[in-house]
Amino acid sequence: TYFAYVRAFLSFCVRDQQLDTNPAATEDAEEFLPEDKPVRETQFWEPEQRKRLIAYANERVQMARDEVIDVPLERAYRDRTIVILLAELGLRGAECFRDSNDDERPGLRWGDVDLERGRLVVFGKSREREPVGLTEAAHDALSRLERVQKPPTDEWPLFPTGYTASWYQAVEDATGERPPRGSDIESICREKEIAPPAITKEAGRQILKQLTNEAGIELEGEATYLQPHGARRALGAELYEKGHSELAQKALRHNSIETTHEAYSDIQAEDVAKSIDEIRE
Repeated sequence: TYFAYVRAFLSFCVRDQQLDTNPAATEDAEEFLPEDKPVRETQFWEPEQRKRLIAYANERVQMARDEVIDVPLERAYRDRTIVILLAELGLRGAECFRDSNDDERPGLRWGDVDLERGRLVVFGKSREREPVGLTEAAHDALSRLERVQKPPTDEWPLFPTGYTASWYQAVEDATGERPPRGSDIESICREKEIAPPAITKEAGRQILKQLTNEAGIELEGEATYLQPHGARRALGAELYEKGHSELAQKALRHNSIETTHEAYSDIQAEDVAKSIDEIRE
């Protein structure tokens, strides 16, 4: 994209010491990019890719803690939690992130999370509220994020936007007054219990693009990063290949087992071919 060319040129300027920082390499700069339509056909996170992405997200938290990188610690935990929820639970991007065109999809809120019962509730593809059980890794990630984030209200998003102007707008919408420029806007939101917007679906994709690139993960085909839907497909494929088709159906919240069989018909075809070979031996 043109934006990618601009960002690459500015990165060169930073390396050449013509600029101190790259203004295009921020969430603020990416917030209002046109929605990226990902290549979704059959991409799924390979086991080694998934392990590497999670490992890097963990490393990044530690680097942020040690101030080795210029990333706020809370943001590093936020991004780590995104990766783990996608990888562990197979959530759809629209179930995690805010959809600017759908008021019923504001992104996951802390009120959607029940750590005591080990579950969260998402607004599913069916446009109904659907419970999702938390794996041990997902529960741990959310617990750690909650301790770092300290959400002041259940309406606080799990994944708040990094776009400062949106925080100012949230305060203005709630109070009728816009805080002066330069205010500690996060403190104002916390004190008044005004929840900022969650990151958008596109911002979520941009985060995954950044992490995929920084982790040095190699990809095949047209995809340039590990997409949210690829994590969902990988979870289903792993369960399906091991003979747990009904568990795959439940994990992915398909309405029927036929939907699951159709989604993984390629695996079925491979199993049939292997069975034929075994019989003929």
